[in-house]
Amino acid sequence: MNGRRLSIAVIPGDGIGREVMPASLAVLDAVASIRRLDLDYAHFDWSCERYRDVGQMMPDDGIDRLRDFDAILLGAVGYPGVPDHVSLWGLLIPIRRQFSQFVNLRPVRRFAGVRAPLLPELVEDVGFWVVRENCEGEYSQIGGRFSLGDTHDEVHQTAVFTRTGVDRIVDYAFTFAQRRGLNLVTSATKSNGLFHSMPFWDERFAEVAARYPDVPSEKSHVDILASRFVSQPSRFGVVVASNLFGDILSDLGPTVTGTFTMAPSANLNPDGLYPSMFEPVHGSAPDIAGRAIANPIAQVWSAAMMLEHLGEDVGARIIMSAIESLLERPDTPRTPDLGGTASTNDVAEALVELVLESQQRL
Repeated sequence: MNGRRLSIAVIPGDGIGREVMPASLAVLDAVASIRRLDLDYAHFDWSCERYRDVGQMMPDDGIDRLRDFDAILLGAVGYPGVPDHVSLWGLLIPIRRQFSQFVNLRPVRRFAGVRAPLLPELVEDVGFWVVRENCEGEYSQIGGRFSLGDTHDEVHQTAVFTRTGVDRIVDYAFTFAQRRGLNLVTSATKSNGLFHSMPFWDERFAEVAARYPDVPSEKSHVDILASRFVSQPSRFGVVVASNLFGDILSDLGPTVTGTFTMAPSANLNPDGLYPSMFEPVHGSAPDIAGRAIANPIAQVWSAAMMLEHLGEDVGARIIMSAIESLLERPDTPRTPDLGGTASTNDVAEALVELVLESQQRL
């Protein structure tokens, strides 16, 4: 080993999370052997199954137990029989908020060899990032259900936008664009319909954008922005959005490029005060769980984002090169979502082999 030890909390979670996580760890171990890293995994069984058994997704001291890890690698959360708001608010969202993981970073890119649902000329040069605010906005617990008798029930859901919260996510979007050499930052808004929150968002975006005069910027109502994701996806560099808008747009983006089942994400605490968490976007997919056909690339790509965040840029590039090679070669195994018949393990083994091949080129 080269003396660098990285401690990783591993939470496979539910459904296909338990199937794609071993694949991801196998690829990470292959990279570690090349880069001489000491990856120290700690495994946690926090999941919907645990909730059914003991009434909690994770124990009371779960946050404290995660606090000292370098990073968290999550598989998926959610399974039939446990309401989604219970599973998410019992595990994923508390981790994001307690560790101030206020950036949810999701790449959108085209891979050679992957068929997109759009015309090829529309997606040929697609490569952008959605920067989603991850700790406030529309995903608030403020509100309630009120029964006024008979059919007069009401539900109040209050969104929360703070100057600190908006400024820091917009600032991250601009600094990220500068660092990556991306030529446009687009703000998703809906200030013509949301009377208070989005005009405030627009004001904060304009003020922060003024600090970056060399980075072109624009604002776009989220409905037309979604339309442009389909009609002009190659025009974007960085799209910064509130929690809800970012969640929706960052699913639409990979769908446009034919890569939704392979989409990764990073929940980042940019200051490094707390561990960041990395997870695929595809969810627990109960319809295919247990069949060993889940595509592991999203989990593996999430692991690559984890290595990059931890300063292991070479290791991250090795993983991405392996993913690119696997997808562009016609003779490599593919899971059914990509039109093949391969198993999760078949793809994992192929990725490991491609990673180890890279050792000869280093």
